[in-house]
Amino acid sequence: MFNVVTRQPCEQAGFRALSRTPAIVTLVVLLVSIVVLVTLTLIQIRHPQVLPPGLKYGIVLDAGSSRTTVYVYQWPAEKENNTGVVSQTFRCSVKGSGISSYENNPQDAPKAFEDCMLKVKEQVPEHLHGSTRIYLGATAGMRLLRLQNETAAREKNLWHMWVHPHGVDTTGALDLGGASTQISFVAEEKMEPNASDTVQVSLYGYTYTLYTHSFQCYGRNEAEKKFLATLLQWVVVGRTFQKESVLSHTSLSYLQSAFTEANISNPCYPRGYHATFTLGHMFGSLCTEKQRLESYNLSDSVTFVGTGDPQLCREKVASVFDFSACQDQEACSFDGVYQPKVQGPFVAFAGFYYTASALNLSGSFSLTAFNDSSWSFCRHTWSELLSLLPRFDETYARSYCFSAHYIYHLLVNGYKFTEETWPQIRFEKEVGNSSIGWSLGYMLSLTNQIPAGSPLIHLPIQPPVFMGVLAFFTAIALLCLAFLLYLCSAFRTKHSENAFDQAVDSD
Repeated sequence: MFNVVTRQPCEQAGFRALSRTPAIVTLVVLLVSIVVLVTLTLIQIRHPQVLPPGLKYGIVLDAGSSRTTVYVYQWPAEKENNTGVVSQTFRCSVKGSGISSYENNPQDAPKAFEDCMLKVKEQVPEHLHGSTRIYLGATAGMRLLRLQNETAAREKNLWHMWVHPHGVDTTGALDLGGASTQISFVAEEKMEPNASDTVQVSLYGYTYTLYTHSFQCYGRNEAEKKFLATLLQWVVVGRTFQKESVLSHTSLSYLQSAFTEANISNPCYPRGYHATFTLGHMFGSLCTEKQRLESYNLSDSVTFVGTGDPQLCREKVASVFDFSACQDQEACSFDGVYQPKVQGPFVAFAGFYYTASALNLSGSFSLTAFNDSSWSFCRHTWSELLSLLPRFDETYARSYCFSAHYIYHLLVNGYKFTEETWPQIRFEKEVGNSSIGWSLGYMLSLTNQIPAGSPLIHLPIQPPVFMGVLAFFTAIALLCLAFLLYLCSAFRTKHSENAFDQAVDSD
């Protein structure tokens, strides 16, 4: 009996001593795991780094009547009020003439773009090549081609290889291209409901109702063809009446002699310059269709001799426009086209800027300064222009005088700018290192249709690492809990056995 009594306390004390150490260690490990889990979770949730989603890119091919220019634009992917804050990052001029000149050989057009498109690929990050959109904006030159040849105008596969506004202030736009000219502005007065001349544009959360009109065949190149055709008409008609004949009954041979026997004076070309053009150059365009002689040969040529007469040039250039069609209506520009009164500041770019630059003018200036510079420029001889112009190109140099007087009639007698409102026009080439042109506004508008990118959340711990650590310490905690439960259960079982033994011994 003595042995049983002394044996039980020793076994119970030994078991307690043996189980206390692992229980303490396990409990410590469990607490550490819980602290680690809570700490990592709080850090991951409360200290993320929000990163912008990067940049998006867009490419616009400005397919003008005389040349094609490729522009690369970029904007923050998250945008602002649905519109991208667009900036120009690259510009490349495609070699050769406009794509409308490939009418007979459309397969050669993509080759002309190869050099520029290879450079463009270097401007756009490689991982964004697949998501970067390319837009071909064909201007009046292609619209004229479409009227002449619908099939040739459908060209595709050119990419066969692979200023932030505040408030609601606006600036009107004046664009002068080779085949057309455009005017756009927000008018103060209520505009007539004309769907073709009124457009709503949403930019940066604001909606603007614009008056905008594109005058096809009134670009600089086409206007000059109309002017040359008019000079030729006057000569032919004058000589016809001298012969007491009627133009409609004039024989082809006489028409040919009427403008080949002598040169035709052009008061807008500089003195000392003469240029010979085929009739196909003047009458091969739809813009001069109404001026075509009843009988003519496209291969016949006519020579124009410059006289450098600014006064006569201004008088003759007015014939390009039909101002009488407005019938003295105030809300009318020319050719009977409705236009509200111009108001606010304007920026004149493209042909407007280059002509003003040739006259040694830029930015804003008075109408008097423009007229004085035009008169002075037109009096220069051809040989003087060779040294006067910093970048000499015969095609443009011979026509700057015509362009200056053409711009005068377009802006003053057409759009109704006055001596007081003329200084509100700024003749600019770039704004904020971006070329001013329709392609910039086009890209701005298109960003409204391109989904914005979402901000990137950069967590303190990379998700795979965080999930791995979380799983590891969670497993450790669960194992510790399981082991503690086991020790507790074992202790209770042992305690029950000892109590039973004591009861048996006492009996």
